[in-house]
Amino acid sequence: MALVKWAIDPTHSEVQFKVKHLMITTVTGYFEKFNAEAETEDDQFTAPQNIVFTADVNSISTNNEQRDTHLKSADFFEAEKFNEIKFVGNKYEATGGSDFKLHGDLTIKGTTKPVTVQVEFGGIVVDPYGQTKAGFTVSGKISRKEFGLTWNAVTEAGSVVVSDEIKLQAEIQLVKQA
Repeated sequence: MALVKWAIDPTHSEVQFKVKHLMITTVTGYFEKFNAEAETEDDQFTAPQNIVFTADVNSISTNNEQRDTHLKSADFFEAEKFNEIKFVGNKYEATGGSDFKLHGDLTIKGTTKPVTVQVEFGGIVVDPYGQTKAGFTVSGKISRKEFGLTWNAVTEAGSVVVSDEIKLQAEIQLVKQA
């Protein structure tokens, strides 16, 4: 039996990250260019496999051009050398109801580490144009320092400027491919 292929619907998907700034507020950023694909054994998104997500580091946006330029620099992502973030899923595990854990390998700035994210499966629907779509809310946390994103500064009072913990949040809509 041939596997069913799914691809991102970029106009109905978004990928965000949140990080504490000065440990008192949260800055939200997102990637404007990203891709995701998966394969399943049937139309119901049973047993997904070959799950791959990529984000274009040069598309990072925090609604502040100066900060975005700094994030693309060698202090953080080093976008000229490492222009892609990649996640390859290797285990999709049911945890109850519409909740799942997706285990995989995340590569940022040339460093690959195992990561587990929470997935809420929103369901499958056929849109008004006859396309079959599957929806997901993905969330997780990573340590930026584990991926070589170690830049920081300290305030006069001794507080760090940028937290180590990065919260990940994505709304993903996949389209069944013909």
